[in-house]
Amino acid sequence: MQLGALVPFNDIGGDPAAVRDYGQNLEALDYDFLEAPDHVLGGNPASATSTDARAAIASGLYHDPFVLLGFLSAATTRLTFSTGVLIVAQRQTALVAKQAACLDVLSGGRFRLGIGVGWNPLEFTGLNENFHNRGRRSEEQAQVMQALWAEPHVTFKGKYHTIDDAGINPRPASGRVPLWYGGHHEHTLPRIAKWGDGWMPNAYPPDQSALDIFAQLRRLTEQAGRDPNAVGIEVWTSCGDGAEADWRREIAFWKNAGASHICLTTTFNNRHHHRIAGKTMTDHLAAIKRYRAAVGDLL
Repeated sequence: MQLGALVPFNDIGGDPAAVRDYGQNLEALDYDFLEAPDHVLGGNPASATSTDARAAIASGLYHDPFVLLGFLSAATTRLTFSTGVLIVAQRQTALVAKQAACLDVLSGGRFRLGIGVGWNPLEFTGLNENFHNRGRRSEEQAQVMQALWAEPHVTFKGKYHTIDDAGINPRPASGRVPLWYGGHHEHTLPRIAKWGDGWMPNAYPPDQSALDIFAQLRRLTEQAGRDPNAVGIEVWTSCGDGAEADWRREIAFWKNAGASHICLTTTFNNRHHHRIAGKTMTDHLAAIKRYRAAVGDLL
C-alpha cells in the first residue's frame, strides 16, 4: 500500500515556504504521495442562512491544485501527487485534460487526477456551469479526457462536447493520466467500473460496510469487462483519535480489504475521522511522523 497525506492548508497557511516545507517533510518522512483538495469559490459565512449553510463550508484556503502541485513537483524528487478531488464538472473538459497532461509531463509522471462532481451550487453558478447535469456531464468528461491523453488528434461528438480533429500537446508519455473518482453516489461505482483507475472513498469505516462496497465495485468492474485488480482503492484515515495500536489495526484491515492507497488527514473531522488537536506546522509534522513510524512496517 502507498501512504499519503492531505495538505492541511487551513492550519498551516498557504504561503510558499509553508507549502514547500510541508511537501519536503512529507517526502523526507517516506510518504508516497501528497493530496490536494479543490474549491474555486467559497461562500461568505456571514450571508449563509439555515437553508444554505453549505454554501459557506468552502470558505477556507484552497490553492488551485494544478498550480500547487506544479510548484511542489519542482520542490521534490520522489513524492507523487493527487487531487482529492478536483471538481471536474465545473471546469472545461479539454482545459482540465491539458492541465493534467502538463502536470504529468513536468512532474515526471508523478500525478493522479482524482475527480468529483461537487456539491456546492454556488461554485457552479459562479463558473457558469450547470449544477443539475454535472453527474451526466462528468461521464462524458472522462471519455473526452482519456481520448485527448491517448491520441494526438481527436474527433468527438457527444451530448456535451464537440471536438473536431484537434488535440493537446504535450500529452502524457504513457498516453493516460490515472483517473480516480471520489464520492459515494449510487452512480459513482458504475462510472469507476467503466472509466476509472481507482476510487477514493472516505465515508466507510473499517468494517463490513467497506468490504461489501469494495466487493460491489469489483463485481461491476468485471461486468464492464475490466480487471478489478487494475482498479485501485484509496481510503482516508485520521490520527486525531486513538493511538499506535489502533492505527495499526486499521491499516491491517484496509490492507486485507485490498486498499492500494491510504491518505492520512490531520484536519478532516467528519464521520469516523477526527482531526488532531494542534494547528501549527510543528503539530502536523509531529503527527504525520508519529503515524508513519507506527504503521510503516505494515504497508
